[in-house]
Order: sequence, then C-alpha cells, then structure tokens
Amino acid sequence: MSERRVLLIEDEPNIIEAIRFILARDGWRVDTHSDGETAVEVVCKRAPDLVILDVMLPNRSGYDILNDLRHRAETKALPVLMLTARGQKKDRELAEKLGVNRFMTKPFSNGEILATVRELVP
Repeated sequence: MSERRVLLIEDEPNIIEAIRFILARDGWRVDTHSDGETAVEVVCKRAPDLVILDVMLPNRSGYDILNDLRHRAETKALPVLMLTARGQKKDRELAEKLGVNRFMTKPFSNGEILATVRELVP
C-alpha cells in the first residue's frame, strides 16, 4: 500500500505539531502549508489524499479555499476536514453548504482526529 498523504493547512505551530505527530505515528506523510492565499495552488500541486483545513488563515479564509476546491474538477471530490476554534452552528452550516466532509472544533482529542482521518481515507 502506498503512503497516504495529508496536506494540513493551518497556521498555529502547536496544532501543526500535534496533528503531524498523531498522523505520522499512524503512517501518514504530513505536508503543511500556512498561507490561505496560495493554499488552493498547493493542494493542486501536491495532490494529497486528504486536506485538513483551518477556518482562520492568514490572507484568506478556509471557507473561500473550500469553495475553490469544490469548484475545480481535480479537487471536487477530495476529502476535506475543516478545523475551527469557533464551533457555532452557522460556521458548521456554512462549511456543510460549501461541501466539507467533516467539521471539527478545536480543541479536539488525538483519538478524534485519527478516527476521522481514517474514516475519510479508508
């Protein structure tokens, strides 16, 4: 089986390290990117099996990025797990309307993130 690859688009170093640690231990290759403006371009270039996307990013919101990904043929079906510190109902509804696969609020447990990633990319 080839190595599964996740692209983590997040700008908080402690969250990047936590997710990288959890997933690398489970056999994932974790690439990271932290600038919203160039995120779509990086997703297309790296072609990951899964994107973990933060809502609040420098230069562009995760919602805008998700919207772009869903409107491109090559990323339309790409599994996206969205992370946010603001877990209000309207945030979740907007993410779902834009086509997110999963929506998770911070802080999350290690087990929760691992189970969700395994579910999205069996």
